[in-house]
Amino acid sequence: MEQITKPGPDLDATDLKLLAALQDDASLSNQTLAERVHVSPPTCLRRVKRLRDAGLIEREVALLSPDKLAAALGLGLTALVEITLDRQGAEQLEAFEARVVLDDAVQQCYRVSPGPDFILLVHVADMPRYLALAQRLFTSDANVRNVKAFFSVKRVKFQSKVLLAQ
Repeated sequence: MEQITKPGPDLDATDLKLLAALQDDASLSNQTLAERVHVSPPTCLRRVKRLRDAGLIEREVALLSPDKLAAALGLGLTALVEITLDRQGAEQLEAFEARVVLDDAVQQCYRVSPGPDFILLVHVADMPRYLALAQRLFTSDANVRNVKAFFSVKRVKFQSKVLLAQ
């Protein structure tokens, strides 16, 4: 396999296998992970540490099912929200980002182009809590020109993997 050399550390086939295996199950023991990618446990540990230190592995988390937890936790409303700002200077874009990343209801935030300036994925308990979020993040900001929300009726697919090879 050809080495990938941009940007960051050089990645070989073993690194890519480690990353793929960790994306499938980050709870694997070092011994099991080493067996899966056919390297020794010390080599596996060293390589995973290098991938973490390089920032290629940001963090390890448990992925929960919002649909199954909705009744117990009250996270019953998912919305995709398009935000268009009135002024798109670097300072205004960064100020909006700084505000939304602090709000726990905002699960994901993307700066996009063309079209709206941002797309947010938000999870809240219900419509009154969405209204409170909209007032907190959008209505109170004089620079927010347009808000367009789409409410999810069903999550058909959720994938957290980064595609490593084409």
